[in-house]
Amino acid sequence: MSVLETLADLIRIPSVNPNYGEGTTEAAVGEYVESFFRDQGIETVRQAVLPPRENIIAKLPGRDSNRRIVLEAHMDTVSTAGMTIAPFEPTIRNGRMHGRGACDTKAGLAAMMHAMVQLKRQTSPPPWDIWLAATVDEEFSYRGVVKLCSTLKADAAVVAEPTELRLVTASKGLVRFKVETLGRSAHSAKPHLGINSIEAMGRVIAAIEVDHRQLNVHKHPLLGPPTCNIGVIRGGVQINLVPAKCEIEVDRRLLPGETPDDVLQHYHKLIESLNLGQAEAVIHPPLLTDVPLETETKSPPVIAMQSVLKGLDLDPDPIGVPFCSDASKFGQIGIPAMIFGPGSIDQAHSAEEWVPCDQVELAVEIIEQFCRTCSD
Repeated sequence: MSVLETLADLIRIPSVNPNYGEGTTEAAVGEYVESFFRDQGIETVRQAVLPPRENIIAKLPGRDSNRRIVLEAHMDTVSTAGMTIAPFEPTIRNGRMHGRGACDTKAGLAAMMHAMVQLKRQTSPPPWDIWLAATVDEEFSYRGVVKLCSTLKADAAVVAEPTELRLVTASKGLVRFKVETLGRSAHSAKPHLGINSIEAMGRVIAAIEVDHRQLNVHKHPLLGPPTCNIGVIRGGVQINLVPAKCEIEVDRRLLPGETPDDVLQHYHKLIESLNLGQAEAVIHPPLLTDVPLETETKSPPVIAMQSVLKGLDLDPDPIGVPFCSDASKFGQIGIPAMIFGPGSIDQAHSAEEWVPCDQVELAVEIIEQFCRTCSD
């Protein structure tokens, strides 16, 4: 079976994260991965995360069982809402495989699976143990990789995400939070009897806008400046009532050196400094947080991956990406982590998701060579 056939099989299996309300989980993909490795004589174990949702871990012994490389790819996808193609009917057109999850990140998973098989077929085992972890819940709150990392020991990790076969050593972190302004309702004919929460929120938004102009002062060589976006606003009940409540949801991307707690504390101080009259402003506990990733570019795993890419006439220079992934959780526990895979993040979550077939095939060779040569 070719890697493209495996990718097509994976796309055919709906694995929308259950938090997006389409009635599926990663379970059927996990069963497919488990069966794939069983047929190849490679051991797998299940790791309970959110029963019945389980990580699948395939284990290939190396010459030095005290050292380990982890290949990690998530099995869940985002919703199919708004797609303009049949999401679970993989189709190849113009050298591209189309379907939900094609690039995010079933292509990376398929490439890692086939790299493991090629390593198994070598006459000599790889230098270190190789684990492939197919995880759950990346698209909602990272609980699969958090469970994996709770007991994990490894010397390097490669995390599948669409990077167009570029080596990523840095990614932004994240804190998402809600700000609520509270006032008092009254009839709009007598607005002086109420406290307008929307007007108060206007002052909050204006202050955040001014504050965000200062973000460009701080720039990372691979990631650029931190960013912020107010993505949701809700307020009021009807036109003839003074609104008693208004809320916004804020998405702030972090640079290495920033923490979610410190950034939230900054916004607390900013809002506390405002004159909102009789209205009150509250910042709720974060909806989601993630720490930034910054892997030392001189670390042996990065140098090994650069050597493989250079040998295949691909760009070996490390880059940074603004999106979050499972990779930062490896970094948190001291494992040098790289983000790498076929496809472009611009196609992830899109209405017509696709991945270049040639990149999927080449990813197999790159991952296999990295696992054979990454030893210090």
